[in-house]
Amino acid sequence: MTSLTLMDRIASGSSRRASKKQYGAVPYQMIEGRCAFLLITSRRTGRWIFPKGSLIEGLTPQETAAQEAFEEAGVEGHVHPEPVGSYRTVKQLLRRTIIHVEVFPLLVERQLDEWPEIGQRYRHWVMLKEAKRLLSDRGAVAMAEAVDKLVTP
Repeated sequence: MTSLTLMDRIASGSSRRASKKQYGAVPYQMIEGRCAFLLITSRRTGRWIFPKGSLIEGLTPQETAAQEAFEEAGVEGHVHPEPVGSYRTVKQLLRRTIIHVEVFPLLVERQLDEWPEIGQRYRHWVMLKEAKRLLSDRGAVAMAEAVDKLVTP
């Protein structure tokens, strides 16, 4: 008997369920040779996540990821040219929507004191161990691990 994950069951469910692509950033900095990650809270549930959003017209996926990091987390920096990976997640608004998130590492060069969504989200710098504990989405955890492996000597 094959065991399906919740994501597999949702993905193979009703064709009426929408599917969407988003682009995300994993904001990070190197501190004493170790990778630190910037997490933010989601607006609706307050869960810890990485910034992400739908493709912005006129921007590339990398530029979209950087723009989302600016708007949601108040950071700017260098976006890696290639994604580190992708994951699927579910967003529940009026109906369940499967979101395919392509993720780009973003080396934070500047953290702003004020940013567009300052009153809507919290942000928190963490090391990998705490990121694993705080991120409830296994896909986001996998992206943090992938960035850590990519950038840590």
